[in-house]
Amino acid sequence: MADTPHPGPSPTGPQTTGHEWDGIVEFNNPLPRWWLYTLYATIVWSVGYWIAYPAWPLVSGYTGGLLGYSQREVVLDEVEAVRRARDARGQAQLATASIAEIRADPALLRLALATGKAAFGDNCAACHGSSATGRLGYPNLQDDDWLWGGTPEEIERTIRYGARSGHGEARVGDMPAFGRDGVLKRDEIEAAATYVLSLSGKPGVAGASVEKGREVFAGNCTGCHGETAAGNPEMGAPNLTDAIWLYGSAPEQVVATITNGRKGMMPAWDGRLDQATIKSLAVYVHDLGGGR
Repeated sequence: MADTPHPGPSPTGPQTTGHEWDGIVEFNNPLPRWWLYTLYATIVWSVGYWIAYPAWPLVSGYTGGLLGYSQREVVLDEVEAVRRARDARGQAQLATASIAEIRADPALLRLALATGKAAFGDNCAACHGSSATGRLGYPNLQDDDWLWGGTPEEIERTIRYGARSGHGEARVGDMPAFGRDGVLKRDEIEAAATYVLSLSGKPGVAGASVEKGREVFAGNCTGCHGETAAGNPEMGAPNLTDAIWLYGSAPEQVVATITNGRKGMMPAWDGRLDQATIKSLAVYVHDLGGGR
């Protein structure tokens, strides 16, 4: 049955809206005054709340309100205060403990790994990448190939003093510019590149002799890289027998390295980062999987 107009209320009967549906008449009784006053009060309260407290979302935040009060901010401040107090105790322990002691204490180790991960993202990821896998000219810290040694203590020293950073204790190991300085001729450089590439099963420069390269290597390179070309961490000389190449393994890249030398620099973090953070970084980097 369609919604049809009702003849209207009786002068002496209940008030209706004038509509009827299947015999059902909708009354039009007034709301209780107490209910209306409560509704009006909540509307006024909500408007006042919107004005006084943070309420309205914006594109990049929310309205702060006249009072500037937020229970969420209060809770976050309390949580942060507890975290600072906890970290202050932990950081003091990290600063005074040795790396061996940190690794032996599960609670300190967890704190060191968390601190090191945060510090790595802030200070080291720009060069080594957020996942520490490095890129051309910047070492991969997840493999087991270390120019200056991969023990936690050696990693700590490298982080603390850097390489060619200008610090008095910095790691220093310069690769000579054999071509630029006139030590070797072009054909000798190409032969040496072919020889070292052959050690890791890679193709060398077209037409260059492996045997001649072996002779060039023996006369000029074994002092740093060793007779077997396995490298020397005390001098920062890389292992040339593996498949890991810091500056690229293409023949032209290896020729460029021998010709012009390499002098990559890592900053010294001593004095820029506190003791606890430096130790935490060493523990974190070692824990990435490539440490020894």
